[in-house]
Amino acid sequence: MTVSPPWHLYLLECRDGSYYAGITLDLEARFIAHALGRGAKYTQANPPVRIVASRIFPDRASASRAEWQLKRQPRARKLAWLLALD
Repeated sequence: MTVSPPWHLYLLECRDGSYYAGITLDLEARFIAHALGRGAKYTQANPPVRIVASRIFPDRASASRAEWQLKRQPRARKLAWLLALD
């Protein structure tokens, strides 16, 4: 049985002060892609300045569900919600 690498749900702070959430297998490479303008359209227009927080999930499905829930949170609760995940 092949063990798949863990998925990361991450929260970036962008240059304009906004947050961007996403999922990836390689957090460092994904941050670099966003910073170089090769990430999502949102981060092309609002470049990231730092990774605020991240959480590891065992598979893409659980990371995607958590991303969907995180994106539904008001801005003021995004960081607290992500850090409170069990």
